[in-house]
Amino acid sequence: MDLRALDRYFRTILKIDEFAKYDSSLNGIQVDRSDGPVQKVAFSVDACEESFRLATEWGAEVLCVHHGLLWGKELPIVGIHRKRIQFLLEHDLALYAVHLPLDADPLIGNNVTLANFLQLQDLSPFGIYRGVEIGIQGVFPSPKDLHTVAARLFGPSSADFHLLPFGKPFVQSVAIVSGGAASEALQAIDKGIDLFITGESSHSIYHACLEAGINVLFGGHYQTETGGVIQWAKKTAHDTGLETKFFDIPTGL
Repeated sequence: MDLRALDRYFRTILKIDEFAKYDSSLNGIQVDRSDGPVQKVAFSVDACEESFRLATEWGAEVLCVHHGLLWGKELPIVGIHRKRIQFLLEHDLALYAVHLPLDADPLIGNNVTLANFLQLQDLSPFGIYRGVEIGIQGVFPSPKDLHTVAARLFGPSSADFHLLPFGKPFVQSVAIVSGGAASEALQAIDKGIDLFITGESSHSIYHACLEAGINVLFGGHYQTETGGVIQWAKKTAHDTGLETKFFDIPTGL
């Protein structure tokens, strides 16, 4: 399999073309490589010097990320951007990015992975962003203690997450939009959701959530967007026989 064949495969499992008009990210091949077979595919959340180096040291021909280098506008190839492009070209490492299609995917996406980990039931789309639903909602079979849910997802210490416990102490309905989606809490309020889960916190929603009586759990942008990348790597290995590896480079944010 070469890079073009890998691209065709990814477009069969992720709705890359369908999201082109909604997503500012340049989904797909962002940096090409020379012709030749692909045998090792590295995966990481972010395109950065560290993920490039780890992928290269492992011997990967392709690095797949959730957050790529190109976001819908031209960038001068100077400074850090030049160094990153130069590294990829010098090491013949292709860069492949999938942003919103990976968040929204109902089988291997970031949001459904979190929902499955919590064993939510009756899953359905949630969270309209630029006219398309990218999140997910579901319910627990019976109400769960709010703090137990937070600890199960992100760790036992309150330092591992940020919680606005403004609603019921026991929650049943849950909506999830990974990453930087604090404003989608307002949509959760409109739907009467007990708990909204996202990555990044925001001052702007604090009082609305307090007054509406909704619980909001912020687990960190990075932490909420590792699951889909890991599942993407696993599915690629299963379907194609290629060797894959996920590189965990947490930011704590």
